[in-house]
Amino acid sequence: MTATAAFVALPGRALLAIEGQDRRNFLQGLVSNDVMRVSPGCVVWAALLTPQGKFLHEFFIGEIGETLYLECEVARRGDLKRRLALYKLRAKVALSEVNDLDVFAAWGDGALEALGLDAAPGAAAPLAGGLAYVDPRHAEMGARLWLPKGAGLPAGLREAPFEEWDRHRIGLGIPDGSRDIEVEKGILLEAGFEELSGVDFAKGCYVGQELTARTKYRGLLKKRLVPLKVEGPMPPPGTPLAGDAGEIRSGAGDMALALVRLDALNGPLEAAGARLTPQKPAWARF
Repeated sequence: MTATAAFVALPGRALLAIEGQDRRNFLQGLVSNDVMRVSPGCVVWAALLTPQGKFLHEFFIGEIGETLYLECEVARRGDLKRRLALYKLRAKVALSEVNDLDVFAAWGDGALEALGLDAAPGAAAPLAGGLAYVDPRHAEMGARLWLPKGAGLPAGLREAPFEEWDRHRIGLGIPDGSRDIEVEKGILLEAGFEELSGVDFAKGCYVGQELTARTKYRGLLKKRLVPLKVEGPMPPPGTPLAGDAGEIRSGAGDMALALVRLDALNGPLEAAGARLTPQKPAWARF
């Protein structure tokens, strides 16, 4: 964990707004988490899946006023909007891209205190005309901020390079969208969505629910996304692990995140001339 509180801009993330009287029920029938929990004081993490239960998009869902906001990957925001629109039918909802709020991350000792946030994952509070919230996946990830363009950040936070935040994320074993979960192939539970509070098994039906539930209750997982300590040159994303043990998904500093076969987790592993040692996250149950 970073010794001092830091922040970094996340230009790879952006917001999608959902307005209208049916906005909550509309999302509830589509995504993996319980949208009814979302409030001005609570943000949840969720995913949209294919009907076959494969990964399409992940996002944070928050609320400001009468609008739900989805924080998603900026490069794939148009695709998310298009896919959600396919399910609108007669629902009284309107989808729009939001370009006047920027996304930041803040983490390290004192970061939550500087933002006036409790340490509970998902806890949210208004900030400078936007929203600040504790990452609902894991409190050690710190906070996310949605701030109007040009708004100043709270005092006591130093600006850090993206790689520093990325290494922190990878060290905790937290996935970052399609960088780490393959679109139309990834399975939520492989990426830790159950332990990281990204799926609710009691909420009722949603798109792709059947495969997700079957994977959990029948114990069908054969791979997990795990952090690896890297000795040697960092293998590029997509590099296969020797012996067909898995694949590198992302990396920063001396840490990589890879999808690894469960029977290979005792390591060490090799990829592109580097020696890789699996680091099981404390939160993971496998």
